[in-house]
Amino acid sequence: MDKKRYKILVVDDDPDIVELLKYNLSSEGYKIKSASNGLQAVALAKEFMPDLTILDIMMPKMDGVETCRQIRTIPELKNKFIIFLTARSEEYSEIAAFEIGADDYITKPIKPRAMISRINALFRRELKKNSRNSIISTRNLEIDRSSYTVKINSKKISLPKKEFELLFFLAQNPNQVFSRDDLLKNIWGSDVYVLARTVDVHIRKVREKIGDGFIITIKGVGYKFSGD
Repeated sequence: MDKKRYKILVVDDDPDIVELLKYNLSSEGYKIKSASNGLQAVALAKEFMPDLTILDIMMPKMDGVETCRQIRTIPELKNKFIIFLTARSEEYSEIAAFEIGADDYITKPIKPRAMISRINALFRRELKKNSRNSIISTRNLEIDRSSYTVKINSKKISLPKKEFELLFFLAQNPNQVFSRDDLLKNIWGSDVYVLARTVDVHIRKVREKIGDGFIITIKGVGYKFSGD
């Protein structure tokens, strides 16, 4: 993996944390820029176009959740990685972060080597997925992995990155039942701690957009994609 091709935006109002992350990530070969608040981060993201943004939650001018939402509205950054790095460990904060489109949620204090390992794993999984680009068509649904697009009756609909990956993974394995743990491991990765409830939230959101007839709940077991 060529780390020099990846750009990372670090956003935190604590200058010591920013310097710690910039030092360690630069040492790994990543290109780094930083911001000290949400408003600055959104403006810089439009210019820098980071492959990954690391966001604190509690920041002046604009909190991390709203910053994440605004970054996700930038077309070129819609499917780029976002990690929350925060002192807040409450369950509702974590759920809110994943609902708004986070790829990982890491609590402070920072362990630089462990964090770099998780970042490297994100980029490796992305490279692996991109090497298997394909289109899945079933009934009136078309899913294009190469362009991250979904169409219902030839009409394009918008799915955030994790919702898309969840749908694509299930559609790749029609009629196979996956538990929540299976889906967490395959979509979020084994080195990312995510609440099982997050899967249910994402499934609900996908169904709202593509209809109820594709993803079937198997009570007490998990979910499957019905291609019939």
